[in-house]
Amino acid sequence: MSNLFKPQDSINAKQHDAFDDSRPLLMNCSCGKKHFDGASNTCSDYKTTETSLFTPVQSVEQTSKDFMEAAFVKALFPVDSVRRGFLRAVGANTARAAISSVFPLSALQALAEERGSNEKKDLKIGFIAITCASPLIMAEPLGFYRKEGLNVQLMKTAGWALIRDKMINKEHDASHFLSPMPLAMSMGLGSNPVAMNVASIQNTNGQAITLHLKHKDLRDPRQWKGFKFAVPFEYSMHNFLLRYYLAENGVNPDTDVQIRVTPPPEMVANLRAGNIDGFLGPDPFNQRAVYDEVGFIHILSKEIWDGHPCCAFGVSDEFIKQNPNTFASLYRAVLTASYMANQAKDRELIAKVISPAQFLNQPETVIAQVLTGKFADGLGGIKNVPDRAGFDPVPWQSMAVWMLTQMKRWGYVRGDVNYKQIAEKVFLLTDAKKYMTQAGFKPPEGAYKKFKVMGKEFDPSNPEEYINSFAISKKA
Repeated sequence: MSNLFKPQDSINAKQHDAFDDSRPLLMNCSCGKKHFDGASNTCSDYKTTETSLFTPVQSVEQTSKDFMEAAFVKALFPVDSVRRGFLRAVGANTARAAISSVFPLSALQALAEERGSNEKKDLKIGFIAITCASPLIMAEPLGFYRKEGLNVQLMKTAGWALIRDKMINKEHDASHFLSPMPLAMSMGLGSNPVAMNVASIQNTNGQAITLHLKHKDLRDPRQWKGFKFAVPFEYSMHNFLLRYYLAENGVNPDTDVQIRVTPPPEMVANLRAGNIDGFLGPDPFNQRAVYDEVGFIHILSKEIWDGHPCCAFGVSDEFIKQNPNTFASLYRAVLTASYMANQAKDRELIAKVISPAQFLNQPETVIAQVLTGKFADGLGGIKNVPDRAGFDPVPWQSMAVWMLTQMKRWGYVRGDVNYKQIAEKVFLLTDAKKYMTQAGFKPPEGAYKKFKVMGKEFDPSNPEEYINSFAISKKA
């Protein structure tokens, strides 16, 4: 995980406390104060009308105000220990008064609004109903888009090919993407070439290999020859990670098994019907297979590559050029949501916010198991993996290079590939650092972070050597 988002740097410490499982729920009262649920209260007007976790203790406006205050304090005291020491010494109220006396919050808000008027305020953003889209989704009900002066309509879309087509046809202004999709679209793989960009990674980890319960005694992948698997799209981390995992276990993904493209919402039904033996898919459908008692989680994708990217938030080159201020506003809203999504204490609230029918349309308990990492594995066990899903938004260009190596390894692209040029054109790391700074976050250093996949280090400076190091690959 990047240093960018640390659990101790909460957006709203009061709200975190209110939703801590170890403490009773704060209740609203007409007296204007908050009372703890179940506590004795002296206020005769005490009412318990808002008992749901869905109702934040503070308004969206107050949350936004607190967030701006927190960002300003972080700018004044960038060292965590110094900042915490200051707050402990003077108290939160004194700190607020000091900030207001030196730099009134209203002026700070006005400064934010003076960054540039949005060229386009009404936006349509496409998304697939999976937990990977949590930041894009939650930014709407929690008011982060509105705070940036944007009126966003979230467009639930049936599948990834449709997501691609609607972006190409300009029916959507921005979109939830599988992170390899903008690379493929920019290169003209599977469609006419259209310059697309990864503005931020939407989520890290958050996938799994799920098998039908009838295979609970076939845990060795070398026993899977003849299996039928589903992945959501050819140009997906799901496809690339499944192929990698199979090949490392001696199974050729092109000749020893069948891999079918299946929309994520149809994966569990196909597993139940016996049309597939398993899938490497996005959550919540791995957990939904367990919930419906038709499958079990064989391995989390983080066990293949811990911290791998999954989905992304993307826009076209044309949109950025025509709407630079809108793009900046949209970026800040998504970064703010990503920050909140990456806080462990906010996960229960987020599950409540994104589970309704207009978004994921899933049982809240299924979403909560995915986001909190406390889940049933389908084999009678209960696991506790807090980083099962993460939301670090940094679009490392080394991630793009790895995706390109897998496209070439499996024959999706042939011939010479200018890995660095494509990665730096599509993955907008420079923009990400700029808007992270604007939003009060410390951007990471570098662009080509190294990482390991199944214990093997990937060196982004030697992509061809990496491709040639594998025993199993697509034969030209």
